[in-house]
Amino acid sequence: MLPRPQVKHTYASRSYQLPSSPTDNSSPDLGKRKRPLLDSSILNAPSFKKRPNAFELLKCSSEKITKSQKLKTKASQKKVASESNTKSLTQLHFVVNKTLRTCPKCSFSYIQGALEDETLHKKHCLRVQRGLEWAKEEEREADKAGVRVIEDLIRFKAVGDDVFARIISVPANAGGKIGAKLSSLFDTINLSLSAPALTPETLKVSKAYLFLIPVANTTRERIVGCIIAQRITSAMNVVSRPEQDVEGSSNVVHVDGGLYCSPQLHPTPVGISRLFVSVTHRRLGIATMLLDAVSKTFVYGCVLDPTKGQIAFSQPTGDGQKTMERWGKGGIRIYQE
Repeated sequence: MLPRPQVKHTYASRSYQLPSSPTDNSSPDLGKRKRPLLDSSILNAPSFKKRPNAFELLKCSSEKITKSQKLKTKASQKKVASESNTKSLTQLHFVVNKTLRTCPKCSFSYIQGALEDETLHKKHCLRVQRGLEWAKEEEREADKAGVRVIEDLIRFKAVGDDVFARIISVPANAGGKIGAKLSSLFDTINLSLSAPALTPETLKVSKAYLFLIPVANTTRERIVGCIIAQRITSAMNVVSRPEQDVEGSSNVVHVDGGLYCSPQLHPTPVGISRLFVSVTHRRLGIATMLLDAVSKTFVYGCVLDPTKGQIAFSQPTGDGQKTMERWGKGGIRIYQE
């Protein structure tokens, strides 16, 4: 008899024992043995990764690019949102030497370096040199505002070419767009002449005479001259030099511009409170034409004679005094507003 084989199992906690007395002389049934969970040959076999083809590489790279673009887009959106939430900053400049300057073109004094003063000067200087615009908006309201054409088709030699100008009169207290235009014009005139603003009571009894010239290649016009005339009751005669009475006291009234007037008041129907002509259109006879229009049309049906003292000026400036003496030939009077 052959010896029994000894079988050792390592995958089970309980050893397998053969029966003590086999039923037959055949070899043991090895088919009933349990197979191990994993074969050692499979565990120890090297693993091989599948090499990606060209299509998979292109797909992977495109996915990476798309992902990076999305990240960049999100980052840019966050940056824009953060910039929009932050307040915009303004760069300020500290100027030490701010000097007072007087413009030689418009005689306007302003502080050089001050933003508000320089803006106001630029706007005022442009108006003083070129005048204000009279457009279709004002022309549409002409009948409603009481605009009256005094003289039309005036052959006028403007800067460069001959044009046909016209003179109109407007109530000084007009409203609407014409009133807004007159308000801007009066502000420019008062600032240019260093004169106070006229009171509403004065504007109520006043008329504005405007000298309009056409703008080249347009249907608009430009206001290059203006006179504000008002109803008055009395004025003073201008005297050549101060007169002294017997007791030595002064018998004259001194007004601005080096003028002297006698204190006695004389009846005078019309007074000129403001006279203005744009810088680029001076010495062309505009002031004389406006004064002639006032003397002929201010009092309906009556032509006033300035040489007889029927028109007075309100403390004229140096240029206004020259115009007054030349036009009135010594007969112009002075009145106080």
